[in-house]
Amino acid sequence: MDVGMSADLAAGFATSLALIVAIGSQNAFVLRMGILRQHVAALVLFCVASDALLIVAGIAGAGALVQGNPVFMEVTRIGGALFLAVYGLLAARRALQGGVLQAADTQGLSLGAALASCFAFTFLNPHVYLDTVILLGSVANQRGNAGRWWFGTGAALASGVWFAALGFGARWVQPLFARPWAWRVLDGLIALTMACLALMVWFNPPSVPVSL
Repeated sequence: MDVGMSADLAAGFATSLALIVAIGSQNAFVLRMGILRQHVAALVLFCVASDALLIVAGIAGAGALVQGNPVFMEVTRIGGALFLAVYGLLAARRALQGGVLQAADTQGLSLGAALASCFAFTFLNPHVYLDTVILLGSVANQRGNAGRWWFGTGAALASGVWFAALGFGARWVQPLFARPWAWRVLDGLIALTMACLALMVWFNPPSVPVSL
């Protein structure tokens, strides 16, 4: 790999990491499931594959289709806001109940339900299309025919590193969540995050790339 390829790979990695390392609905969900050790590998794989698909779509030119399809963005915005609001209410209820969840013995969601939730957090988020398809795609396409794919590879690698660290690294804080108050704090923060994101998506239709 020559210097130019390495630079494109590193640029893609750094740009992608800057966008995805933030408090958001998808990250909060993966973190919670990681603490519970439920379907972690499947969820991490789904998130990484989804990001890679969207990045490739952006590099291949799908960004123009997304920008030119206001109906798609509007449906995504409304559906995403409603989904975030409902999930936030469920998290708030868990926080108020307190002491119900235990990381070791909670049955939680089935694999299908967990993947369906992760799908909604990913593809009903209008900002994900701006971050991956439009922003990363447009930056990648400024780096030439070969460079854009190295940039995309670096961006996809960053997604893999982040979600693997988030999902599998969550077990290191699992002892803390043997205490009921820790679950109440986590679910309270998740509820607040979901509520803020739902309001932001509902009242501020995305016009510029904004990371969740």
